[in-house]
Amino acid sequence: MSALAKLIVDGRFEMKRGSLTNPTIAFETLGELNPAGDNAVLIFTGLSPSAHIASSASDPSTGWWEDMVGPDKPIDTNRYFIVCINSLGSCFGSTGPASINPDTGNHYRVEFPVLCVEDIADGGALVLDHLGIGVLNSVVGASMGGMTALAFSLMHPERSRGLLSISSAGRSLPFSIALRSLQREIIRKDPAWENGQYDFAEGPITGMRLARKLGMITYRSAAEWADRFGRERATQEPQGQHPFGIDFEIESYLEAHANKFIGTFDANCYLFLSRAMDLFDAADHGGSLDKGLSRVQIERALIIGVESDFLFPLRQQEELAVALGPYVKDLEYKPLASIQGHDSFLVDMDRFRPAVADFF
Repeated sequence: MSALAKLIVDGRFEMKRGSLTNPTIAFETLGELNPAGDNAVLIFTGLSPSAHIASSASDPSTGWWEDMVGPDKPIDTNRYFIVCINSLGSCFGSTGPASINPDTGNHYRVEFPVLCVEDIADGGALVLDHLGIGVLNSVVGASMGGMTALAFSLMHPERSRGLLSISSAGRSLPFSIALRSLQREIIRKDPAWENGQYDFAEGPITGMRLARKLGMITYRSAAEWADRFGRERATQEPQGQHPFGIDFEIESYLEAHANKFIGTFDANCYLFLSRAMDLFDAADHGGSLDKGLSRVQIERALIIGVESDFLFPLRQQEELAVALGPYVKDLEYKPLASIQGHDSFLVDMDRFRPAVADFF
């Protein structure tokens, strides 16, 4: 059984820095909740995916974690009831800056409340209430989703027995904040952004293309690109008459990903979600990282990191594992030798599938 669904929250939804009236939270479910109600797995996404995590009879299109979730896959829908949340603030069904504000009748745009990872986690808890799920088998997330899974474990400690955090951290490093800040500035400096009041049919296309290219550079690794592209020349002819067209395959790769992103994601949603990652700090839940993590009540955890990830470097997963150690009876820290950088959890299935399968 699978379903794409939307929960419309009744009344005010209180956020860390504001509130929303009757927000919508989109989610997808796969599998069946067992009679005991103890086989549910809640999955939070990274910045850009929708709630569509894997194909099914009701939606045969490829999901964003197709190789990991499904029948007889590491997160096995024959055994587990999967709930994947589209983040509050996104543009794929959940309420975000591109949505209509029922209080004004206009799109929220930049008047949307400051978004925090904790707000996304609270939205996930409301979906569990809606589905009648008390305690999860596990809460799962990679990248921003890992931050959200951790926030969920801090704010709703009694609601999950397990935590799987992938290529994430208890807070963002200054280096990562600087990169995302530059991406946001690139978007805002595009004249077509118009202080967030752009035409939804057009928008800051140049800013989004450049921000996406910078994002792709942070998501992968130099080692992978040296192996994959080397100094191979582009097969297409250089564009235009100027001398700075596309000459190399790596340039073609970035161009293709940038163009694919255009029209699929709202610029203001991108800005708010990006900023939410910067704002998250588990230490806010107790005054220090140790005090914050002392709130968790999970029984087991797996923290996975990747050697080539410089956006969320391996030392951050080690820091999280060490800090969780005194409070989690069964904890494993697993560094992987993937060369695909931060995006390894999406592409290096030879390493990630066994690690996730062992946890489940």
